[in-house]
Amino acid sequence: MRNAAPEALAIRIIRALRARGHQAYLVGGCVRDRLLGYLPKDFDVSTDARPEEIARYFSQSHLVGTHFGVVRVHGTNEQGENGQPVEVATFRSESAYSDGRRPEEVHFETDPALDARRRDFTVNGLMEDPLSGQVIDHVGGKADLQTKTIRAIGDARDRFQEDYLRMLRAIRFAVRLGFAIEPATFSAIQEHAHYASQISAERVRDELVGILTSGNAREGLELLDRSGLLRYILPEVKALQGVEQPPEFHPEGDVWTHVMIMLEQMQQPSPTLAFGVLLHDVGKPSTFRIAERIRFDGHVDVGTAIAKRLLMRLRFSNGDIEQITALVANHMKFKDVRSMRLSTLKRFLRLTDFAEHLELHRLDCLASNGRTDSYDFVCDKLGQLSDEEMRPPRLVTGEDLLRIGYKTGRHLGEVLAAIETLQLEGEIATREEAVVRARTMLVPEN
Repeated sequence: MRNAAPEALAIRIIRALRARGHQAYLVGGCVRDRLLGYLPKDFDVSTDARPEEIARYFSQSHLVGTHFGVVRVHGTNEQGENGQPVEVATFRSESAYSDGRRPEEVHFETDPALDARRRDFTVNGLMEDPLSGQVIDHVGGKADLQTKTIRAIGDARDRFQEDYLRMLRAIRFAVRLGFAIEPATFSAIQEHAHYASQISAERVRDELVGILTSGNAREGLELLDRSGLLRYILPEVKALQGVEQPPEFHPEGDVWTHVMIMLEQMQQPSPTLAFGVLLHDVGKPSTFRIAERIRFDGHVDVGTAIAKRLLMRLRFSNGDIEQITALVANHMKFKDVRSMRLSTLKRFLRLTDFAEHLELHRLDCLASNGRTDSYDFVCDKLGQLSDEEMRPPRLVTGEDLLRIGYKTGRHLGEVLAAIETLQLEGEIATREEAVVRARTMLVPEN
């Protein structure tokens, strides 16, 4: 199966560049994925044409990295709208990286081998002529694809000193592709792990999202731990290790083991669910104490605060922070669902993206004592209650309360909430009944 629109655009670009006497190939991840039988997410083209030439050849284009020779070329879909673009980059070599992210100098080249050798991993250094099907391999990438190996191009220590993010990328590629990291490459990650603290928060976040949603999240976290990276990018998660739990509730072992089992059982999680699973017990290390048994009093509130700080540090969006912290804040409420008042239960079930709360609880059960009675109860209730029963139209408004004598202020909201509680409990069903109840709550002025 092919990602037809950008693939067709990439091939048109290569034909046009070749017609003008230039070398041009597919390069990088799209070649790797095509050889593995995966659907590439995007297509990149590498060429000896200079950026200004590329921009001149393709009217629907703009420079996105002039210093690095990158031009983004747009095609049009059947409706004449811009489709997914293709990035076209000039062959280049690079000088030393002084900041662990960007080269001090970039030199445009005519030899594609020089361009391949400045890339990160051999499986990402392949080029392909899509017109003939020939794969051009200057770095041994085909052999590493066959042996399922992530190997740095050249000296791994040099590659990681050039861009520290490559250490995280190695782990993401390994877990996404099901590959092993070549020993010398992994040793170089361990040697340079402390530099991870110098990577920008946004880049760390994006790699962590990729690792946690790869379908192999447990191995990803264990690789981060064995490589030494975890202590520098997620010290709050590293702290879960060795924190014992009461065996009557958690026969699986410490908090780290519990979370790893949950990660292992996740199936195609959203980023918010994945981070909710990772962080749901992050408050346990600092609340651990032994009384009549091991206890974690207040770990939900503590964990919610820790999770919020961590997510803000990684520059998550406000919406994602709100959802992930809600998952942490509400995960213990499932134990009380059968004793909740009907109104409380309905409000719980209508939490934003409640399916993620429910899935986190299911994983939590399966990774501990295996009892899913609360999960089954909630699933039954969701099947019984209609959306209108959980979110009924409001019987009275704030304006209604003002008309019968209420003053503006916090009390107004409290009365509206109390009226809704009566409605959710089934004690009132009409506007008239709501107004009568509201009048009984009206505090007379002195």
